[in-house]
Amino acid sequence: MSTSTYRENNPPLTLPGFVHISRYWDKQNEIYSAKILPGQYYVTNNNESIVTVLGSCISACIRDTKAGIGGMNHFMLPITEEEFSGRNVRLSGAARYGNYAMEMLINDILKNGGDRNNLEVKIFGGGKIIANMTDVGERNIEFAASYLRSEGLNPIASDIGNVFPRKVYYFPQTGKVRVKRLRSLHNNTIIEREKNYMNDINTKPVSGEIDLF
Repeated sequence: MSTSTYRENNPPLTLPGFVHISRYWDKQNEIYSAKILPGQYYVTNNNESIVTVLGSCISACIRDTKAGIGGMNHFMLPITEEEFSGRNVRLSGAARYGNYAMEMLINDILKNGGDRNNLEVKIFGGGKIIANMTDVGERNIEFAASYLRSEGLNPIASDIGNVFPRKVYYFPQTGKVRVKRLRSLHNNTIIEREKNYMNDINTKPVSGEIDLF
């Protein structure tokens, strides 16, 4: 049995709390990849990648540059149906959803051996993928920038805004990111997925408080 075949048939163990995340063998890179959906995040200390497709949502890619542990989230701030159709957009209390997404990711990195002083951050997404819709993506970008400033974290790279969705591949052990701008893709699947996610976060509020280590 070749080394590649052995690795394909023996996925690395996930960290506690991430067994529900779908993973697959990426033949091109000969590495396991975790595929995250809106509202999910994944943290690993193995040599694997994390992939997601972003429309107006944001993904933060964060890692400890020395400990070899890192992860990615995929989130959006909730808005009402009126806001979604372009009327009366307000940040109000919605930022707590972004806080939750960011703090869950960072906490899991820290509690699995990461050090806050070694964190490296990259930010992606926030596209305006529906021309006549309120710029939800821009609001998500503004939140991410504000959150990082408040936590003293400075992103070293980003690919945000504009009018197209993105497919993002993140390799936490090296910090490498590959971004594919999906200019010619029919966006119905992405739009419907984000609408469903938006409905979820509007009807199932985040409960409890999260404190950073």
